[in-house]
Amino acid sequence: MKILHLSGALTWRGGEQQLLYLYEELKWQNVEQFVVCPYGSELFNRLKKTDNEHVIGYKKSSGINLFFASALKKICKKNNIDIIHAHDAHAHTAAFLSARFFGNKTPLIVSRRVDFAIGKSLFSRLKYNHSSIKAIICVSEAIKEIMARDIKNKNILKVVHSGIDINRFPNKEKTGKLKQLLNLNDNTLIVGNTSAIAPHKDYFTFVNTVAIIKNTMPDVHFVIIGSGPLENEIRDYIKQKDLTANITLTGFRNDVPELLPDFDVFLITSKTEGLGTSILDAFACHVPVVATNAGGISELVKDNVSGLLAEIGNASQLAEKVLSLLNDEALKRKVIEGATSKLNVFTKAQTAKRTLEVYESRT
Repeated sequence: MKILHLSGALTWRGGEQQLLYLYEELKWQNVEQFVVCPYGSELFNRLKKTDNEHVIGYKKSSGINLFFASALKKICKKNNIDIIHAHDAHAHTAAFLSARFFGNKTPLIVSRRVDFAIGKSLFSRLKYNHSSIKAIICVSEAIKEIMARDIKNKNILKVVHSGIDINRFPNKEKTGKLKQLLNLNDNTLIVGNTSAIAPHKDYFTFVNTVAIIKNTMPDVHFVIIGSGPLENEIRDYIKQKDLTANITLTGFRNDVPELLPDFDVFLITSKTEGLGTSILDAFACHVPVVATNAGGISELVKDNVSGLLAEIGNASQLAEKVLSLLNDEALKRKVIEGATSKLNVFTKAQTAKRTLEVYESRT
């Protein structure tokens, strides 16, 4: 079996990390794979260093690129590809156009990682219900339920949860590196997040939560490790709320596995979320989680079992949950134990195994 992974992303986020994990795991199982992705993308740059022969770059000009759609058919024919796996919306569009207008008969698997309905346009309806699609892999049950509203053939909807590389997070105890980086004293508690600063992460609610906690427990510092399109807006909002001294934005960091264990609580305030693999990272580091009940998050965080859940956008409730973990060691130990017990289900090996099962059932 030959798999062609298709990516349209230029940046590096959770979806690209999942693609790389999948590629690495299937490679260990001797599955022949190719990755087609934009020149200069983070994925292209990383893969070129390790597997130049199986990485094919293309120049990304727009979301709809008929020239590339035509070229995709030729790539599939030249390399005898059995399955195209489109990992994002732009990749899906390219594969759809290749099948619809250029007769590419290679079966298509589509990954769906976002927990909102597909577009109402005729193009979106056609794209998601095209006969070339043999399976739509949803990263959570929540996404499957949403997709079922608009997919005619419900049988193509499959759930394969995303997973992480647990070995990336060997530190279960505090390293002290983050406190040193932020120049914090030993008694300061840290609450933070490691997600991209993107609209659906709702960092405005994160900042509002900080404002409440600050008045009750001033010896807590908050940190956002990551970057994204709303970074300047969030910085402005932090300044507007007079919280510059309380919140640090570190920007993108490559050493998250060393910094994350220094968190006392992981706080994620998303308003939509496919699954939330950054939560799994926190689980692996024995950091207790407070999260909003958005999308597939509740499939990871069971309230009072593997973390604490709050309503979307409810800063008061989020603050209450964070404070309860900071002040209750027994509760903290309980949710860490519950989170650790879930990790074996959410590994990159399990994700690859179940994805391969989808491939094999559709060829």
